[in-house]
Parts: sequence; structure tokens; C-alpha cells
Amino acid sequence: MTIRRLIASSVAALLLLGTPAHAAEKVLHTLLTTSETGLDPAVASDIATLSLLENLFDPLLRYDYAARPVALGGNAALALPEVSADGLVYTFRLRPGMLFGADPAFKGQRREVTAADYVYSLKRLYDPALKSPWLFLFEGKLKGDAALKGAFSDATGIAGLQAVDRHTLRITLSAPDKNFLFYLAMPASGAVAREVIEAYPGQAGNHPVGSGPFRLGEWKRSDKIVLLANRDWGLTRHGQRLPLLDKVEVRIAEEFQGRMLGFLSGEYDYLEQVPESLTDMVIRDGRLKPELAARGIVLSRFPVLQTYYMWMNMEDPLLGGYGKDKVALRRAIALSYDSAEDIGLLKKGFALRAESPLPPNVLGYDPAYRTPVPYNKALAQALLERFGYRQRDPDGFRRGPDGRSFTLTMHSEATVGGRLRDELWRKNLNAIGLRVVFRTDKKTEIIKASRLGKVQMFESNWIADFPDGDNFYQLLYGANRGRANYARFNLPAYNERYEQARLLGDSPARQKLYGEMNQLIHAYNPWVPLSHPLSADLQHPWLKNYKRHPVEFTTWRYLDIDPEQRRRASKMAR
Repeated sequence: MTIRRLIASSVAALLLLGTPAHAAEKVLHTLLTTSETGLDPAVASDIATLSLLENLFDPLLRYDYAARPVALGGNAALALPEVSADGLVYTFRLRPGMLFGADPAFKGQRREVTAADYVYSLKRLYDPALKSPWLFLFEGKLKGDAALKGAFSDATGIAGLQAVDRHTLRITLSAPDKNFLFYLAMPASGAVAREVIEAYPGQAGNHPVGSGPFRLGEWKRSDKIVLLANRDWGLTRHGQRLPLLDKVEVRIAEEFQGRMLGFLSGEYDYLEQVPESLTDMVIRDGRLKPELAARGIVLSRFPVLQTYYMWMNMEDPLLGGYGKDKVALRRAIALSYDSAEDIGLLKKGFALRAESPLPPNVLGYDPAYRTPVPYNKALAQALLERFGYRQRDPDGFRRGPDGRSFTLTMHSEATVGGRLRDELWRKNLNAIGLRVVFRTDKKTEIIKASRLGKVQMFESNWIADFPDGDNFYQLLYGANRGRANYARFNLPAYNERYEQARLLGDSPARQKLYGEMNQLIHAYNPWVPLSHPLSADLQHPWLKNYKRHPVEFTTWRYLDIDPEQRRRASKMAR
């Protein structure tokens, strides 16, 4: 089917959308690229679920929608906190009148959000039963939090978390942390109500009750989520009460083609990060195709604070370890990665080569740094020969230093994009004499297995939770094994430098430590840094106020819809 016929059929499909039940109702139609998990801010860490959580729960702070470079401002807190001269004590004044959503747990009463709720919510991260992936943000940093270890009880009081009165929260650190306020703008620090958590033991993720700009309406797992505007939220922008929408209808669209066709048919109001394998459908010579521009569709490019990388399990019997033969195997794998082919053919030029874990525009990024492990197939071959991977099977694949045959296993997402990446890795690894097989599954299942150390290799990505280098380098910190550190890298020299660096703000001293950490990463190769995407984003003309944020996953509370313009587009398609 030609692009013209495809677009014509997609436009015609607009007729199937009909008009809203109420003509003036403003409904945003959007998608998530993977299935959501439980909606508990203390537990969830996948992008799909975090996208929902940041709309359902209220952290103390949020990012200013329009400020570039990014800036924090008040949210549940009236403003940024008062900070003591020694950088240890943060005092927050909460907005009075914030209300949790209605739930039977409140026994028919409306429940105000108080400072005590933030004390309770942050303590929950320490509960060993939850295995919170966000504990690393606070553990060892809140004064007296050692008391929360061992026989955990949320009733245990600590000096680091104090509700001074109903609307005043005081947080005291054990040492200064230059990034601490960033943590308090993340979904994980959103307020939950003790009554709700206790009413649904072990099932909090199935009963999300927050005070955010939206509340949960319909929920068909892994299919459709409907969020309803919280008219009690109370925040405004430019004199308008937020959110501007009445409803957000979210669909799970894991297949690339389904996302693209859904956008072209008007099923989705915008599409972020056009799938790399389908770029040619909408972009020609780096510009939006004229037939799409004629419909008022807008193309924008967005430098995502994101790094794609392939990690290798440092505790895996075949691939892991710190001995020279294992280091040589991992480095040969890194040397086999053809970034030019990946970026040029798979990403259609919409990416930059990753020289280190940090993407551009993150604090600590060094534009002059270059990886000492470039694409070099001949060097990879020589390295394997030197460290004992010389013998070959009859089919030409290398045996290990012990003379035994071996096969690498890389996990992969069961998508079109996943299959394309499998073929690139197969080509790269086979070219240096390494046999590889691929095990496909849903990303959520792969992440679960990764945390248990049951995945050997996987190509993943990280989007900044906050715009500072610490958020990326913590992915290789030894203490985070089994959480964000999927590679299970645990090198004392790296850990020491990371611990020093996280106490420093953006400075030459920290930059020097980051450079040394980069060298250690490239010396031991727990990662193969791949690329930083340049997102190609599309939006329909009836979507208003759309502006992507570098850190937050969604901006739904600021978006607006022109129902009449959408209706006219449907009418024109007839």
C-alpha cells in the first residue's frame, strides 16, 4: 500500500471515532508503549506505570512546565523549601486543602493530605517487603534512618522525617546532597494514605488513591486506562485551573505499526518517538511528508535525556567476573557493536552515538569525552585470540579458554523493533565468531528476571528521573545490584568514586571523578553504551499546549483539546 493510500484510509478511519458523548468534553487520546504494572509509587519503576503515577499522586515538588533549563517549583509544597545554612534541614509548607480521592477506606469522609502523609509515604520506601527500587535515593541520607532497617515498622520515628504540624514537613539529612530536591519531584515520593494501604494489604498497587491532577476511572489491565480530571486539585497556570482536560484515555500499544496507524487515523492525539523502523512512513529527507503537513500535523524533534545501552550480567557464570578472560570477552562484544549501522539504518539518523552513560544536556556531561572502545571488529577478534578463545567448533564459532563450546543468550522484546535489533546483534557477534541466541519476552517480565540476576544480556535504556549525572552513574553502583544496577557491577574503585561524586554539585572536581568512572566502565565493560535518541514527535492540530518536558514523562495536566477542531477534521474526512 502506498503512503497516500495508507494516509487516505487512516483519515477515513477518523469517522469511526465519532464525537464525544458531550460535545464540549475534552478527552485526550494517548498511548503507552508497554503494559502498566501495579500503581503503587513506592514499587513501580517502568516508564508506562510512572507515566500514570505522576498524574495520580502528588510529590512535594514538580518541574516548571516551560522553564529551560529545567527548574523545580512547588506542588504539594507551596514553594521550594527553606534550607538551613549547612544544607541539612529542609522545611516545606504544604498547600492546605489538598484532598485524597474518595475511597471506602476513608469511611465516607473527605481526607486532607497532611505532612504526616509524606512522613508515612517516604518511610514506606524502607519496608523490605516492598523491595522498593527507589530506596537508594533516600537510604543512608535521612538522619537516623538506620532505625528503619531490620525489624521495619512505619511507626518508628526518625529525626530525618518530622511532621512539625499539619502543614509543615521537616526533612533532615545526615550529609548534604546536591540532588535531594530532585528526588522529591519523582512519583516515588508522592503521598499515599495510610488508611488505603492498610485497607488493601499487599494490594495497594490495585487501589491507587492519590491527590494528583487526575483520578483513576476505568482500568482494563494491559489494555485501557481512563483518568478523570481531579477538580479538587487546585493548581493554576496563567490564570487557568488545571487540569484543562476532562479525561485522558490511555491505550497500551506495544506494536510499532499499531502506534503509527493509530496516530494517522486520529486514534491518538500525539505520538512521541516515531518508531525507528517506520520513520519512512512519515518523514522524507528529514522533513514531514507534505501530505501529512497538509492535514495540520506537526513534526518536532526532541533531544531525550535517555541512554540506550546493552548490559551484561557480571555475576553470570559464562559472561561475568573480573578476570582477564571474562573482561576480554565482554570488551570484544563491545568492540563488535556497529554504532553507525545501528543509528543510520535502524534509527534512521535520529540518534547520537553514546560515548558514556550520560546524554547531552544532563549535568556532568562532557562533550569532549570519547569512548576508548570504538567499533573495531579486527581488534575484537585479536582480543579473543589472545585470551584463549581460539578453538573453533565445526560451524566456526569460538570455544572458551577451557576448550568448551558456549552460547551467549540475549533477552529481547517480542516486537518488530526487538527483532530488528536481534538481527543486528547476531550479525555483530557472529562476525567475531560468537554464537548467540535470543530469548523473547515482554519487557516487564525481562526486568523482573533481571532484578533476580537471571538474565545474561539485555539491551535496555534509561530516561533521566532528574537531570543530573548521578541518576545515570547510580545504575552501576554496587549497592544498587538487584535494583537499578541490572548488570550487577560491583567494583570498589567505581563505588568509591561514585560515593565521592554524589556529595559534590556540578563542578570540575566531580567532572574529574566522572571521567575516571567512565574509564572504569570501559575497562571492565559491564555495559556497551549504544545511543542517545533524538525523538521525532508528531501531533494533530486539535491538540493544544503540547510541549515535551526533558524529565517528566507526561504533561497531561497542561494539555488542552479543541473538540470542535477535531470534529471538523472528522467531517472533512467524509
